[in-house]
Amino acid sequence: MTETTVLSKTTAVYGEPPPALVAPAAGAAQVSPLSPGAAALEDFADETLESLVMLAPPGTVERRYALAQALRVLKVGGRLSALAPKDKGGSRLGKELETFGCTVGETAKRHHRICVVTRPEAPSGLDQAIREGAPRELGGLWTQPGVFSWDRVDPGTALLLETLPPLAGVGADFGCGIGLLALKVLEAPAVRQLSLIDLDRRAIDAARRNVSDPRADVRWADMRQAGLADLDFVVMNPPFHDGGAEDKALGQGFIRAARAALRKGGVLWLVANRHLPYETVLTEAFAKVTPRADRGGFKVIEARA
Repeated sequence: MTETTVLSKTTAVYGEPPPALVAPAAGAAQVSPLSPGAAALEDFADETLESLVMLAPPGTVERRYALAQALRVLKVGGRLSALAPKDKGGSRLGKELETFGCTVGETAKRHHRICVVTRPEAPSGLDQAIREGAPRELGGLWTQPGVFSWDRVDPGTALLLETLPPLAGVGADFGCGIGLLALKVLEAPAVRQLSLIDLDRRAIDAARRNVSDPRADVRWADMRQAGLADLDFVVMNPPFHDGGAEDKALGQGFIRAARAALRKGGVLWLVANRHLPYETVLTEAFAKVTPRADRGGFKVIEARA
């Protein structure tokens, strides 16, 4: 394990557990990588927390990594309350905690499985789970399980990379991930500055390692609150799932935020799944909307403010 920093909190919460199911202690430190400004669980020293409540991530490798980190930082006898929807990892939570040497108390409520354990004196398998979920270099770029399309180039991004023309001026990459689009954009010498914005700290950490261009400004933030204005361009592959459920409003929010950040005459380059109904919000927000590519279930759209 890497050297960690001793933080002053004695209780923490990972994510936003439904309060009707498990309520974190008052004043608990937020440690989710999807909460901009939160503490990093990795920065807590071993055996420093008394309790932790976790809405466990859906991905198996990511979830086991988070559970192992939680058990690492808990004091012996410290309490971990972990829960997840049954169809998003909850049905496996108990067995996963047992593999770490925990005795599990498990209940079911509102389609969630809730597991409560006390940290044993000598949990097993933590180092392996942490190694498997840790940042790593893959194909020449840094990434980490849990980040969007962490181990491959998703087909939507690939189509946008093929279609995107050289850009110019000051722009932003909304939902930048590990920096694939940014690397393409920064190939154009006429780009003066590019802000990379993502809600996921793990993606931002990777992007900072992958994108060394001095024109890049990498920020861990909600792009809807990033305060960008008068941009010449925005590029994005916006999310359309929230907690695993399709949510068209997410992408629509990205589009509206892009328009608010662009100057008059600025351009948005967007890739999305073909079935997503973004054309209405695009035509409402932008003066000119032009389809530029359509392949493999994805569409690329250019929208001029």
